[in-house]
Amino acid sequence: MNPFIVHFVSLFLTLLAIINPLEAIPVFLNLMADKDRQTRRRVAQKSCLYAMGLMVFFLLFGTLVMEAFGVSLSMVQVVGGIILTRIGFELFAPSQGRLIPTAGSRQADGMDMAFVPLAMPIMFGPGGIATLIGMATPMHLTLATLETYAISILAIMATMVVTYLSLAYAGPILKKIGPKGIDAASRITGFFVSAMGMGMFFNGLVEFLRSYGVLMTKVAG
Repeated sequence: MNPFIVHFVSLFLTLLAIINPLEAIPVFLNLMADKDRQTRRRVAQKSCLYAMGLMVFFLLFGTLVMEAFGVSLSMVQVVGGIILTRIGFELFAPSQGRLIPTAGSRQADGMDMAFVPLAMPIMFGPGGIATLIGMATPMHLTLATLETYAISILAIMATMVVTYLSLAYAGPILKKIGPKGIDAASRITGFFVSAMGMGMFFNGLVEFLRSYGVLMTKVAG
């Protein structure tokens, strides 16, 4: 299979699993409880644009951020793996609700909720940051990697389109699937997010141990 297609599908599914739009639906409806359908759609669109901008920023400048803080790729993978695993366990465990303010929007247009908490941390939190920085760090913005960056941005855009549609039609989706359906989907997603987190953690741990000579790289011979 074309490696660019594999990369697109892999990143798209990873980000979609981390965001988990179905789980965000009840929170979104709670925040926008007193708003009409058009206002909810405008807020959903704005928050998705904010989240997409944050994702593209960390994709393009994740390496610079790491260098500024003096953090290695292996450490990002280790910490990111722990965060993803924790998110997965929270999704898989009995639903207790997210630790996100849900008092509702106080502005008529609802835009006070578009960036925080909708764009960040509901759509783009620690798991997304770790995923994008971990993926972008080995790459450098050159002509050779330009296609990979382009495919990555397309995957981010596709993820946010799905997220927007989930929020824009949150009411009908909730009525159709029901709270139990959303809970079941969240548990299944949580299992795979935990598995991805453990994979990222052990990859980072192996690289960290190799960097200190604890593990030796196998040499073909």
